[in-house]
Amino acid sequence: MIDLIEEIYGTIMRNKLRTALTGFSVAWGIFMLIVLLGAGNGLIHAFEGQSEDMKMNSMKIYPGYTSKVYKGMQEGRNISLDNRDRELSETAFPEHVITTGATISQNDVTLINGKEFLTISIDGVFPNYPDLEAVKLKEGRFINERDMEEERKVIVLHKKTVETLFPHQHPIGKYVNANGVAYQIVGIYEDQNSFSPSALAPFTTIQAVYAKGDSIDNITFTTQGLTSEGDNERFEADYRRVLGGQKLFDPTDDGAIWIWNRFTQYLQQQTATQILHIAIWVIGIFTLLSGIVGVSNIMLITVRERTHEFGIRKALGAKPMSILWLIISESVAITTFFGYLGMVAGIAVTEYMNVAAGKQTMDMGVFSMTFFENPTVDLSVAIEATLTLIIAGTFAGLFPALKAVRIRPIEALRAE
Repeated sequence: MIDLIEEIYGTIMRNKLRTALTGFSVAWGIFMLIVLLGAGNGLIHAFEGQSEDMKMNSMKIYPGYTSKVYKGMQEGRNISLDNRDRELSETAFPEHVITTGATISQNDVTLINGKEFLTISIDGVFPNYPDLEAVKLKEGRFINERDMEEERKVIVLHKKTVETLFPHQHPIGKYVNANGVAYQIVGIYEDQNSFSPSALAPFTTIQAVYAKGDSIDNITFTTQGLTSEGDNERFEADYRRVLGGQKLFDPTDDGAIWIWNRFTQYLQQQTATQILHIAIWVIGIFTLLSGIVGVSNIMLITVRERTHEFGIRKALGAKPMSILWLIISESVAITTFFGYLGMVAGIAVTEYMNVAAGKQTMDMGVFSMTFFENPTVDLSVAIEATLTLIIAGTFAGLFPALKAVRIRPIEALRAE
């Protein structure tokens, strides 16, 4: 083994510039692969972070318009939801539905505190809202059953709303004017994205104060026992059938209600993540391939320059396998050495990206979204890259090695 290492070292040192230039292309290829994987991980981590706190075993039901004729009724009918539909969702599927909630909204409400004001929506929600949506109570308390029973005028504000209305005050316990209605602030909540930082109030209060009757904007429920896409599709069909019987629409009419199934969305997200990961590897491999071709070319030149030497070795009894092993080992050594330089440089760049731009958030005041987070690669990627380098080096040296093995001693000795 020592002789082999010395021989490879000697060959490389005799052609330092040529080896360095060829090795640079390999290093550049693996460098780009690592950087692309790091950047891709930044997008994937941000993508996963958006739904980190979301209940994946939940569904949200929105009303729609019928697109099919049903029992003599024309298409285009508006299907509205009400309290009976939420109760039906809770009782009709006891084996699958765990808990239900609903939301009713009052839009364009101006909240005023002294000279500060902000126009947003107030959502009437159930006490189990934090269990159904990706929100967290930051301070104070959330809406409880007593608030619902007594239709209390209490409100939970988003932290960004608090920053606007109470820039230098502690808001808990204070009152805020909402288009002439005084709500007492009992809590502050936060969420991952702040897509729509509405104020939250008891569901029954919003129905009573704003004369909503028993109408509902949407129904939310968590599920159990639906572990596959097929299970979820069958449940959705059953749900449309049951609700369609109550609301009088065709169970096959997808426009009558819209079901946001977060589990199937999660499966689609996983598929998109895999496609992105594969695409990055394909681009990186093709970039690396140009370097591998360069290594193969330099090994062909080496074989041609050492034809006379190989002929003498074979005339003295050297086995073909020893020559094959020598060429492939030299190819793997060049590829692995320069590949590791590129990999270390790539990891250094991803770590720098993590420090300089580890979490990028688009903040539009009341709206914020993380679109890039933790752009680093883990140990498994380094192992995969190492295996890729060894395989690439083997293939780069295989063809030149086979050519060296096929050299006949008599022809080699005649070669100049």
